[in-house]
Amino acid sequence: MTQSAFSHETVMLHETVDAVYSGSGVYVDGTFGRGGHSRLLLSKLDADSVLYVFDKDPLAIQSANELAAEDSRVRVMHFGFAQMKEQLALAGLEGSVAGILLDLGVSSPQLDDAGRGFSFRADGPLDMRMDPTSGVSAAQWIASVGETELADVLFQYGDERFSRRIAKAIVNARQEQPITTTLQLAEIIKVAHPKWDHKKHPATKSFQAIRIHLNGELSELETLLADSVELLKKGGHLSIITFHSLEDRMVKQFIKRQHKGPELPPGLPVLEADIDINMKPLFKSKKATAEEIAQNIRSRSATLRAAVKL
Repeated sequence: MTQSAFSHETVMLHETVDAVYSGSGVYVDGTFGRGGHSRLLLSKLDADSVLYVFDKDPLAIQSANELAAEDSRVRVMHFGFAQMKEQLALAGLEGSVAGILLDLGVSSPQLDDAGRGFSFRADGPLDMRMDPTSGVSAAQWIASVGETELADVLFQYGDERFSRRIAKAIVNARQEQPITTTLQLAEIIKVAHPKWDHKKHPATKSFQAIRIHLNGELSELETLLADSVELLKKGGHLSIITFHSLEDRMVKQFIKRQHKGPELPPGLPVLEADIDINMKPLFKSKKATAEEIAQNIRSRSATLRAAVKL
């Protein structure tokens, strides 16, 4: 099925773009997806501004190239946002970016396309890669991962209380036959799971954990956060939507550290001028409105945080 068959409803569209916009200049959308945030941002930018858009997903890049054909201010980068600093440095843009925007997690087209292997609601090949042309698929990883490592991934990235029980069931099942489809894995988890919220599928946390692990999502976010300090110009904005408590905690703590400076031993004599303060939050955090959640249930877990470079 073509990408046009799957639509994407952009989460916290106006709030996120308002938070990243700080006037004309060079901007970066680190997670282009289907371009909802990028299009609104472009409508605010003048003719001399430039928007770099990054994404791993080939279908997202296809959409980005279509937008670039319509708008000469768009520069398309088929890379994950962890490569943002490296790629923008090649263009001589370190320290001159006016705003960086990230909309983390998996997009609606990726979830809705069973062929991508992200969803447990429709059968498809067990893949889960943001870029299906590189790396190891979920099926390949599950075929060889040790039981302890699998349990650790489910617990650390999915907060799955029954991670060890589920990991054991998966390892036992793969000895009977290869686990190659999403519904096959979802059913193994469902049978192994002794207790779950009946409003949420029992495989929700496990699928999320495997996806985060395979795509290195937390390590990539850590890289981007550190790089953003060097990429942004004075007065530049960082605007990030997260959908997972681990990601949100990383962003929250990063902004806090950049605002308050490094943790120092108590009693150490330090002049205020010696403390390296790089950023300050634009607001504490924002959540999707009740109206947006009613229209798009996937926005209920979204948290927006933003900061400005000092």
